[in-house]
Amino acid sequence: MRYALIGLILLAASSQTQAAEFHVSPDGADANAGTAAAPFATLTHARDAVRAVKPGAGLPTGGLTVWLHKGTYPLTESFKLTAEDSGVAGKLIIYRAVAGEEVRLVGGRTIPAEAFKPAADTAIMDRLDPAARPHVLCANLKELGITNYGEFPDNFENAPPIMELFFDDQRMSLARWPNDEWATIAKVIESGPASWRNHDSDKPGTFAYDGDRPSRWLKAPAVWVHGYWCFDWASETKKVKTIDTEKKEITFTTPHHYGIGSGNPAARRFYAVNLLEELDQPGEYYIDRAAGMLYFSPPKLIGEGRAVVSTLADPVIKIEGASFITLQGLTVETCVANGIEVTGGQGVRIAACRVRNTGQNGVVVKDGAKHTVVACDIYDTGMGGVLISGGDRKTLTPSGHEVLNNHIYRVSRRQRTHAYQLQIGGVGVHVAHNLLHDAPHQAIGLGGNDHIIEYNDIHHTGMETDDCGAFYMGRNPSERGTIIRYNFWHDIGSALSHGSCAIYFDDGAGGQTVFGNVFYKAAGGSFGAVFNHGGHDNIAENNVFVECKKAIGAAPWDDKRWKDYVNAPLWQQVLLKDVDITKPPYIERYPDLKGFMEPNGQPRKNHAMRNVAYKCAAFLDGNWEDTDNFVTNDDPGFEDAAHLDFRLKKESVVFQKVPGFKDIPFGQIGLQRDELRPALSEAGR
Repeated sequence: MRYALIGLILLAASSQTQAAEFHVSPDGADANAGTAAAPFATLTHARDAVRAVKPGAGLPTGGLTVWLHKGTYPLTESFKLTAEDSGVAGKLIIYRAVAGEEVRLVGGRTIPAEAFKPAADTAIMDRLDPAARPHVLCANLKELGITNYGEFPDNFENAPPIMELFFDDQRMSLARWPNDEWATIAKVIESGPASWRNHDSDKPGTFAYDGDRPSRWLKAPAVWVHGYWCFDWASETKKVKTIDTEKKEITFTTPHHYGIGSGNPAARRFYAVNLLEELDQPGEYYIDRAAGMLYFSPPKLIGEGRAVVSTLADPVIKIEGASFITLQGLTVETCVANGIEVTGGQGVRIAACRVRNTGQNGVVVKDGAKHTVVACDIYDTGMGGVLISGGDRKTLTPSGHEVLNNHIYRVSRRQRTHAYQLQIGGVGVHVAHNLLHDAPHQAIGLGGNDHIIEYNDIHHTGMETDDCGAFYMGRNPSERGTIIRYNFWHDIGSALSHGSCAIYFDDGAGGQTVFGNVFYKAAGGSFGAVFNHGGHDNIAENNVFVECKKAIGAAPWDDKRWKDYVNAPLWQQVLLKDVDITKPPYIERYPDLKGFMEPNGQPRKNHAMRNVAYKCAAFLDGNWEDTDNFVTNDDPGFEDAAHLDFRLKKESVVFQKVPGFKDIPFGQIGLQRDELRPALSEAGR
């Protein structure tokens, strides 16, 4: 009743062309009226007040805004918005930071500096490196009422929901060895079962190591090792069953899916993690879960920084079935799970927010229609940046979702492979003007149909992995119709690579268009900057390749392998059951699918036309048709190639040598300055 009265007062004070508003401040009180002079203290109270305004006459013409004032808002549970919290078209519900004020929604607990004491327990001190002992502090989390630390599974590829430590907004390192590099496997003693190479075994896997470092870990209650055990696109953390210091052998508790052993040319590598014994440099920490003790070697005096442990094991903000809601200007940080989740509904807009230091993903959008993530900075996530999907693949109904003008970087801090800056699914997602960089594996993972990926700047991805692409899709030829145009792909891949690229169509992927992109140093090993494995009906047109080891490459499949895939359970499922490519709308939208399920020996081709390759060691191989392409070692007329300005001058020879070549709007690629993003990052090209 009180909320309804508040709402009526506010609405009466505003004209029908204005928006109603509430205010929230950490210095407020929920008993207040929610005005700028007397703000509420909590978001949940403001949300309940919004609910009370909506009945009856409904929202005012200008919608309703909840203004969040400067400060930190610790959350012990998700801030949830559901269908009853929706606005309507043209009358939005907006949760927004006051201009120029930093608003932090934090899924963690601050540990007071005075809670940290010098480590003094003899049993603990004996496990520490003597040189590190004077620098290690400890805090009793149980005494602070913090008891849920999460548990390490016996094996995991993703990032399990466990507590982490952050200091001055930086993720600290869980104590490990080696500190910053990798150890290498000396010898595989027993790989464990590995079906891909027809090796059957009832043993979990054992490998030999060099040196004596594991002798230090024998007093540890448990040891985990993280590594690239077989392929350099599949990292996993494994619990150790035994360490034999005489034989210098480590045995897993459970087998690795691919077995131990080199599936890629580089040496197999690993590091040990979550060990008090390896807490030996500033910035490392260890949590004794049984005792509830945090051990930390701070990078500076503990009183000069702010220590926070992540505690919220649910999303910081969770929007379910709600529509026409905007989140703007908020910092969402320091949580065990995802930062923001949106499920169902329509017209949710996440604008100019900063999402960082999440245990898992930054922003997850699933289902619904016309949701937008725009002008956000998303970084230092445990897993991915933005995961977005929607629409109906059976009917090819588009979602209308958009990911625009975001800066997404330093993702995959805890899950080293298959955690993307952007993971796209469903139908009809539009991705434009984003800056994506600094990731150990792939930047864009795509599934589904009819997406548009344009005007993005993607660089320094695949920095510790192999057999990968900055863009990746594969194993489902029903996923077609995506257009990849006007993007700048540069500085892609790692030194260990036997194959890396900018755009990777893997395991039969076909029916995509790559138009008007610029590729610079974007291929490694035997791959091309655009690389196709097995598939056909892809188009690479009007692109510019600069100093790529190979511009366009392919590893075609012979008829037997193609037929084997068509008849195998996986493709029978994805091509005929999940959707049916033999019937409308697929057979109408994608005419190339006619006869797909009955391969008859006809050539399976990809099409490369009107491309330009400059200073590339090789241009094209495999099953790409070569039409009107221009290959040269002479500058074709770039504005300033030395400074990565690959605009073509009007007098460029390209326009004479390549009939029909269309000028690439290179200057429009990347982040755009506007009212939501008044300043641009320096991390672009």
